Amino acid sequence: MNLDLLPDDCFAHILSLTSPIDACRISLVSSSIRISANSDNVWEKFLPPDYQQILTRLRHPLIFSSKKHLFFRLCNPHLIDGGLKTFSLEKTTGKKQYMLSARELNIAWADNPLFWSWKPFPTSRFVEAVELRTIWWLEIQGMINSGMLSPKTTYECYVIVKFVDRAYGLDFLPSKVTVEIGNVKSEGNVYLRQYESKKQCLETLWYSNRMELVLRSMAFRGIMEERVACKREDGWIEIELGSFYNNGGDDLEVKMSLKEVTGTHLKGGLVVEGIELRPKQQTTTNHM
Repeated sequence: MNLDLLPDDCFAHILSLTSPIDACRISLVSSSIRISANSDNVWEKFLPPDYQQILTRLRHPLIFSSKKHLFFRLCNPHLIDGGLKTFSLEKTTGKKQYMLSARELNIAWADNPLFWSWKPFPTSRFVEAVELRTIWWLEIQGMINSGMLSPKTTYECYVIVKFVDRAYGLDFLPSKVTVEIGNVKSEGNVYLRQYESKKQCLETLWYSNRMELVLRSMAFRGIMEERVACKREDGWIEIELGSFYNNGGDDLEVKMSLKEVTGTHLKGGLVVEGIELRPKQQTTTNHM
């Protein structure tokens, strides 16, 4: 069938039922199809239903010439809610992504300058992050309402940190990481130490999984999934807290945490930027 023969509004409706990456690909077929594929009717369907309300929460207004232009501008993180969060769209699917700043988190004793120090960091997307000076009770918690997220989506949660040169005591014992929504809870353990590359992360996970199989074969019980800290392209370190499926329809609180409260030794040198929630990546990646 010759796609050029379809009425413009019919073809635009068909495209709106696909995905942003499909619309970009099919726009290369012909100039007439490109007009339909770039229309506001198509790209408004790829924007979140509440995008107008999200635009009112932006710290800095956006200027855009079309709904497609707006979509791709929102694919970059933008400060919202007075600069306490960032919002962006996942480029291939249009699903929502958020990052909660350290100020949006509940960090035990973070307001006490003896234990934590709030300061700007040049590479942070927020005005300030918080650095652990010294403490023995390490507990970081974050919360977000599931209604703010895209429905029918599996999300992964990461705490974004740095380790300063003088960091100490952070990897004596594993920290417990959890993600909880409703009556579903994901748990794991992580040693707070830096890995330089994704390759090292994969090697460490492979070793951890092998060790877990050995331990299980020896009838050990209660073993939680081992997580590792991986370096990002922006220079920060991300630690997976867990994942959850957001069915949509119900406003549930998503609770995320990292804590190490069993050891009585002092620890310090951890910089916390925030907690990031992003849709779980598919096994294959696409590029626009």
